[in-house]
Order: sequence, then structure tokens, then C-alpha cells
Amino acid sequence: MTNALRRLLAGFTLFLTEFAITLILGVLGVVAFLALSREVFDQDAATFDANAFGWAQHLLGAKRQQWVEGVTFFASRNFIVVAALALVGYFLLLRRHRWYTLMVPVVALGGISLNLVLKNFYQRPRPLLPLVSATGLSFPSGHAMISATFYGLLIYLVQTHVRHSAWLRWTLTAGLVVLILLIGITRVYLRVHYATDVIAGFTAGAVWLVIAIPMLRRLEDVVKKRFRAVAQPVEKQL
Repeated sequence: MTNALRRLLAGFTLFLTEFAITLILGVLGVVAFLALSREVFDQDAATFDANAFGWAQHLLGAKRQQWVEGVTFFASRNFIVVAALALVGYFLLLRRHRWYTLMVPVVALGGISLNLVLKNFYQRPRPLLPLVSATGLSFPSGHAMISATFYGLLIYLVQTHVRHSAWLRWTLTAGLVVLILLIGITRVYLRVHYATDVIAGFTAGAVWLVIAIPMLRRLEDVVKKRFRAVAQPVEKQL
């Protein structure tokens, strides 16, 4: 078997693997999200949400509101916009990886936009008696969805580029996963979201990542191939 054929077979296998994983996770995520959304106003979901308020208070401590508000800030829209711009600047100016300067805002801003669409579709009011002021609708949780998309993207970047140290790669990944989960729990702790809002936000954010990242990678490959096809005749003329 020639090297060219091996590369072709490897590329085809990689494509099938990525396509299968994307399809399976995407279908599971959408089914889970739709199933959860149908049960939002069911009595069992209401009982689960009520118990989750007490569980979050017990887990984080009844007098930890200031610390909790600090954690939840890391998924606020203002912070995410600034963090995304900083990440774009890093890839554009330092790493010279211009394609990520497109991927970061598409994933981050796309997640925010999708969350607003879903909120206005479901029109679920927020819980009564929140511990902090909160405006807008409740389902799905914007903080949970934004944290899943933005920090999920960071997990993807860490797994893709931190190759020199497996310990560092998995430590960063574990830290980001914990941060995502903590942000979701803090929204329930502060009583600005139901637990089902948070779970739906995580699910919708994961679905968005599973769809967005492979699509952007494929788009990158197509653009590169077309650019090379255009550039080669020009080089021959020179």
C-alpha cells in the first residue's frame, strides 16, 4: 500500500469516526434536551427542582453567597465577551492561528444567541424569591449554557494543543469541568434558576459545541484546499 493511499484511508477513517461521534452525541443531546423540555412543567420535575434548591444550599453552605456570586460571574455575558476577545487576540497576535479567531467568537456568541432564542421560545419564568436580582426568562439557564460552550471550547483547545504534558492537559481539563459544574450549581444556589434550567443549559451547550466545532473544522479544510488550488496556478506563472 502506497503512502498516498494510506493517508487517504487514514483521512477517510478519521472523517467517518468524527462524523459518527458527532451524529451520535448530537442526536442524544437533542433527544435529551427535547425530553427534558417536555417535562419542565411536570410535577416530578417540580419536585426535583424544589429538592435541588436545598441540595445546593447544603453542598455549598448556607452562608457562602459572596463566594458563590464570584463563581457565577465567570459565566456572565460581560465576562465571556471580554474573555473571548482576549482569546481572539492571543490566537491572532501571539499564536498566529487565524482560524481560531473565527472559531472562538462563533462558538461563544453563537451560544449566547441560541440561548436567547430558546428562552423566548419556552417563556419559563424565573423561580420565586431569588437571593440576588435577576431579569429575563429562566429556561434554559444562560450561565449554564454559556459556560458549557465557552469553557467546553477551552477544553477542546487544551486537549488539542497541550500535548507536551498529559498531567497538565488533564489537570486543566478537570479544572474546567469543575468550573462548569460549579457555575451551574451556583445558579440553583442563588435561586435564579431551577435545576432543570441548568441541566437543559448544559445539554444545549454541549449540542452546540458538538455541531459547531466539527462544522468549523470542515469549513477550514475546504477553505484551505480552495486556497491552495487557487495559489498553485499563480505560483507556476511566477
